[in-house]
Amino acid sequence: MNKVILMGRLTANPELKHTQSNLPVVNFTLAVNRPYTKQGQERQADFIDIVCWRSTAEFVSRYFTKGQQVAVCGSLQVRNWQDQQGNKRRSYEVVADEVYFADSKRDNAAASGGYGGAYASASNAASAPAAEPAYASPSTDFEVITEDDGLPF
Repeated sequence: MNKVILMGRLTANPELKHTQSNLPVVNFTLAVNRPYTKQGQERQADFIDIVCWRSTAEFVSRYFTKGQQVAVCGSLQVRNWQDQQGNKRRSYEVVADEVYFADSKRDNAAASGGYGGAYASASNAASAPAAEPAYASPSTDFEVITEDDGLPF
């Protein structure tokens, strides 16, 4: 299983680019705080490269900015390549399938123009309107259950 879930802050504004075959792609770096700190030291962060494709790339480039906290779900990809001196190199990046706003609701609404709770995913962003993000909003159609007799568990 290859599943990566990260939450961190964008180190720069994502910039939309297109491949030679006109596929939208965005590369950005996510600063992810480590969960522990040694006493007397500052918290450290890891800087992780993220790549988004197609509608997810378009969504990220349109609605995310430097410093914003985001959550990313995807998979780890390893690329092997040669540098200019002929040395073999290896780089790791996360290919994002889903990208979510992760700032507090107040901070997120101010930074994103009011699109709190929005997300992009490779599977559902294509069905969303081009100018609007897909929304993940909780349902308010809950009914209060007063007795446990009808519950199946």
